[in-house]
Amino acid sequence: QLQASGGGLVQAGGSLRLSCTASGRTFSSYVLGWFRQAPGKERDIVARISRSGGSTYYADSVKGRFTISRDNSKNTVYLQMNSLKPEDTAVYYCAAGGVLAGLTYMEYQYWGQGTLVTVSS
Repeated sequence: QLQASGGGLVQAGGSLRLSCTASGRTFSSYVLGWFRQAPGKERDIVARISRSGGSTYYADSVKGRFTISRDNSKNTVYLQMNSLKPEDTAVYYCAAGGVLAGLTYMEYQYWGQGTLVTVSS
């Protein structure tokens, strides 16, 4: 089970940090991802992190502004979001998948409930 938190309302140029905590003892065996879904749009990947945290992927739209990290000792994955833009407004979801989980939502088996990020201009 995944529990996401940290969303909210922020002005353009501001920062937010999302957290997602998992229950269970096998957290470190999962690839983790952050996805987002804006109204009327598909759920797209924002960032992905390998099981050890040594490899990361970012969507082009967030590269250089967002940072994904994980703390396996705390069963938590983070998404630090800086220089936020109005187009970042969406519901953000954390997800966990197997070792081959890649860039599409269908590859992830476990999902958090979503947290809303609203960026005002």
